[in-house]
Amino acid sequence: MVFNSLHFVAFFCVVYALYRVLPHRAQNVLLLVASYYFYAAWDWRFLGLLILSTLVDYTCARAMAASADPRRRRQLLVVSIGFNLSLLGFFKYFNFFAQNLSTLVAAAGWHPDFVTLRVLLPIGISFYTFVTMSYVIDVYRGEIPPTRNLVDFGVFVAFFPHLVAGPILRATRLLPQIAGERRITTTQICDGLWLIAWGYLQKIFVADNLAPLVAGVYAPGAHPPGVDVLIGTYAFAFQILGDFAGYSNIARGTSKLMGIELIENFRFPYFVSTPQAFWRNWHISLSTWLRDYLYIPLGGNRGSPAQTRRNLFVTMVLGGLWHGAAWTFVAWGAYHGVLLIAYRTLDEWRIAKGRASLDLVNAIGPRLIGWLVMFHLTCVGWLIFRAQSFGQVLDLAGAIGTRFSPSALNVSGLLVPFLLVTLPFVAIHAIEAWCDDLLVVRKLPLPLRYSIYAATGWLTLLFGNFGGADFIYFQF
Repeated sequence: MVFNSLHFVAFFCVVYALYRVLPHRAQNVLLLVASYYFYAAWDWRFLGLLILSTLVDYTCARAMAASADPRRRRQLLVVSIGFNLSLLGFFKYFNFFAQNLSTLVAAAGWHPDFVTLRVLLPIGISFYTFVTMSYVIDVYRGEIPPTRNLVDFGVFVAFFPHLVAGPILRATRLLPQIAGERRITTTQICDGLWLIAWGYLQKIFVADNLAPLVAGVYAPGAHPPGVDVLIGTYAFAFQILGDFAGYSNIARGTSKLMGIELIENFRFPYFVSTPQAFWRNWHISLSTWLRDYLYIPLGGNRGSPAQTRRNLFVTMVLGGLWHGAAWTFVAWGAYHGVLLIAYRTLDEWRIAKGRASLDLVNAIGPRLIGWLVMFHLTCVGWLIFRAQSFGQVLDLAGAIGTRFSPSALNVSGLLVPFLLVTLPFVAIHAIEAWCDDLLVVRKLPLPLRYSIYAATGWLTLLFGNFGGADFIYFQF
């Protein structure tokens, strides 16, 4: 079941109608049943994995809190993390490593008969394993007590708005909202309805209308001119933002209607001038998870400059691998690791020379240049991310460098549709960024506010792509 389907609309209407009339404890039982139905509607066979992960981490956390023996606590932590990583490793990376091993062995001249096993990736497994792992680690660290209520914990893990594509929520934020009674305010309802409407525009109007343009440029065997590659990569930058931010906004909006607040997962990632700022604004729940549970345990910035750079690079490479079982994702993570290191080095040099950090440069000219440079560096990363092989990366990048002729641009089939789809989105997004407020539309003067509401509904309903395409991050 996907948000952009009539199935989900009907499902949510029924669940919400029941939710509003039930008492708190019954609401949680309803949310657990509804969340399991939501997940099983994709493939009921993998529901058992979700339930098993919930039970293992619930049990480990309870046993950990009941033990005063540090060795016993570490053993339970290893069991929990080992189980989750084994689950994630098998279902997400088995095919990847098996194929690469087969290729490596064949290159050495050995041709054994491998048993072929095509493992299907359970939807959302990368997200819910990170959710449960962070919970057990926080209990181990003594930052939170374990919950005693299995239903509450089950809702925390499987809460359907965030289950399959985030945000990756922390127990410190979500569990108290599940355990305590919730009061739904008028402000939450109005904010939630706007976030849902805006999320649908981002997904159905922006992302799904850009998808065919991107697919044409990045099709296997395609050799587009460099100018088409450039516009196609711009299109993918807005497609993936609209797709993923759209999902997050629908998740936040539906949660607000139920009196539950999820974190902001995207702010203004293309209106920044440094890679550090990009990762503070892009997929915020993942970047903070990697910071707290990988980068800082590796040593963070507490060691020497060389150790700090190593920690940054390792974190980003593993973050790239989290996105998918392909060498292009690893390369994308490594690329961003190099960007972070390069900008950090430049910042250290500027500060040593008595100049302001790049993040603190306020003059319009330098900020505009910094923004343009960073946006295009981000797009280079998106080219690596979207390509299906290193060969395609080299071909598309080579096209920009050697086959770049403005006269070859597909104006009517690529440029015009790209501008028609992205300009309304960028206009509203720019207002949000200028005001540093994702809900600024709700605070605009009444005539302007309702004009934006009407335009959002009009563009979505009349020009949206209602093909029911899956969200990009479902594959991760």
